[in-house]
Formats: sequence, structure tokens, C-alpha cells
Amino acid sequence: MSYIHSFPPISDPAADRLILGSMPGKASLAANQYYAHPRNLFWPIIETLFDIPADLPYAERCRQLAEQGVALWDVLRTCTRSSSLDSDIVEGSIVAQDFEGFLRAHPRIGVIYFNGAKAETVYLRRVRPALPDDLAAIPTSRLPSTSPANASIPYPVKLRQWQAVTTPL
Repeated sequence: MSYIHSFPPISDPAADRLILGSMPGKASLAANQYYAHPRNLFWPIIETLFDIPADLPYAERCRQLAEQGVALWDVLRTCTRSSSLDSDIVEGSIVAQDFEGFLRAHPRIGVIYFNGAKAETVYLRRVRPALPDDLAAIPTSRLPSTSPANASIPYPVKLRQWQAVTTPL
């Protein structure tokens, strides 16, 4: 089992949308980049939706995503996990991010999107109940995971559902 830490958020103070994953997988941790696994569909979807080429250098992709008003982060700050699978996260080891601080620093965020079920579950069970009412009231929406482990949902279906993030509130 490995005790792992997430990355700092990719964001701009003017962000109006937040996409949350659960915890970076092993390929992402090794590369120190969000969604670095070559079969993860996150960056290809972002390329289609925002015209940010997936083959740009990572820092440039992140900069352009932030310019679109989209912030990117993970729900978990730390946890213990034996593989890259969310199902291998040891529940008792979960420590969530400081969402009150983040959301106060990004007051325009009007919707939170979850990249998969685990991010949504942890946020709704561990984060939202501890937030002040004004922050807990921010609408949320679960999108299908872009992980290669979620291969049962075809790419066109994922892309159609992910189109929701293109519209600022």
C-alpha cells in the first residue's frame, strides 16, 4: 500500500467551473501531471470541447484550460491505495482537500463537476456536509469517468455528457 498525495489545483481566480477527480493514478503521480495515463480520455475530451490540443506541453494545456474558466483538482488530498483504482482506496485513510479555502478564493465557481463516481461520493459524504451553507449550495454534477478502467461507456457517450463543462453558469 502506498500513501499518496494529490497535486495543487490548476486554476485561475476567475474560474467559474471546477472539475474534480478523486486521486491521481500511478502514471499521473509518476509524471506529476493530471490525467497522464496515455489511455485516459480527459485530455482528448478537453481537446474536442475547448480546442486545446492534447499534444501541447502539459503546462500549456493547463494554462489554456484555466483561461477557459475551468479549474481542475482532486477531492482527496491524501489517501492510501495499492493500485491506480479508486476501488483500492482505503476509506479510513482519506483526507479531503480544503474546499472552503479554495471556494472562497474562487468565488465565481458556480458548478462542480465530478470526473467519476468516487470523486462525487467522497465530496458528498465528507466535504459538502462540512461546508458553510453558501458553499454547500454550489450545484454539482457527475460526469462519466475518463479513466481507462471505465471502458464500458463509449467515447461518444462520454463526450456528449462532458459537453456540459463548456457552458459557464
